[in-house]
Amino acid sequence: MSEIPRGRCETHDGDAHLLRFAVELSRPLPEVWEAVATPEGLAGWLCAADPLEPRLGGRVTLRRLDGDTVVSGRVTAWDPEYVAEYTVDPTHGRIRFHLEPGEPGGDGSTVLRFTNELRADREHRLDRLAGWHDHFERLAAALDGRPTDWSARSPERWQHLRALYELDEAPWPKWVP
Repeated sequence: MSEIPRGRCETHDGDAHLLRFAVELSRPLPEVWEAVATPEGLAGWLCAADPLEPRLGGRVTLRRLDGDTVVSGRVTAWDPEYVAEYTVDPTHGRIRFHLEPGEPGGDGSTVLRFTNELRADREHRLDRLAGWHDHFERLAAALDGRPTDWSARSPERWQHLRALYELDEAPWPKWVP
């Protein structure tokens, strides 16, 4: 699995929370954009997106490919090749993918700055942090030509990540499947 930095949670106004990840991906920005902002790309690591109307105010429905979860909402920010933001049901909240080119003169990498704004208790926040972490590992693999085989997905990696997020700031042991 790719080395994805630990996500963080910031609390605002009592029960409003912002989950944050900053992930450097070894692919150029247009490839990462395709992965986070098109139905074809999202299916390789996150979910089915049908419909996904690529414009501000467009409709979006996200459906897990290994379960029954379906959430619908609107595209609440859209700046082609840079920002895709979806606001869906209250449980999942506002999901934002903000892309930036990697280091100048670097290898053509992309930095994904991800936020998920939601209202949730501690347990739900820890579930979400582990879930997004797992998904970003899957994104890195999909960009390397290894999309998720949803029929073979097992919960062990998520459970391992969930236990690590529960430990809060403890050092993370290496994952050995």
